[in-house]
Amino acid sequence: MAANNKRISKFMSLLLRHRPEVGGLTLDAEGYVSAVDLLRVLNADGHDIDRAGLNELVATNEKKRFAFDETGTLIRAVQGHSKEVNLKLEPVTPPDVLFHGTVAKFLEPILDEGLVPKGRQHVHLSGDWDTATAVGSRRGKPIVLKVDTAGMHAEGHAFYQAENGVWLTDRVPPQYISR
Repeated sequence: MAANNKRISKFMSLLLRHRPEVGGLTLDAEGYVSAVDLLRVLNADGHDIDRAGLNELVATNEKKRFAFDETGTLIRAVQGHSKEVNLKLEPVTPPDVLFHGTVAKFLEPILDEGLVPKGRQHVHLSGDWDTATAVGSRRGKPIVLKVDTAGMHAEGHAFYQAENGVWLTDRVPPQYISR
């Protein structure tokens, strides 16, 4: 992704996941905003982008963080919200094991308390070791944890899968986590 697109993507993540008010935006109940309004905010912030550029950014974003609604007039982040939104995800049966990438400074609290969403709506889990490694490496030397999702699911924990493949759950108790 070009450096400018990376900056735009980061600003879009801020607006569509955490702080829409920074741009004077309001997320609807499902996390959507008008694509026209988002473009207005992006350009007012100095990002030179038009609708074709926004379409390309959404289509080529390697993490697939954003999606348009079926009309193409509304846009949202597909997961990672700290704002309360209803992504309208249905519970699904997860694979037997999922993964979580982290770093050493967070390991002890995770092993003691489990994985909790902190300021977000859900805990994020990866479907494969490599993705979890990449996630963990954003903050330093990665440590990948295995999550016994089969055991959690059998105990009644719900799992969801975002449009970009990220697995979501409310929390992961420590007894389901191993190194």
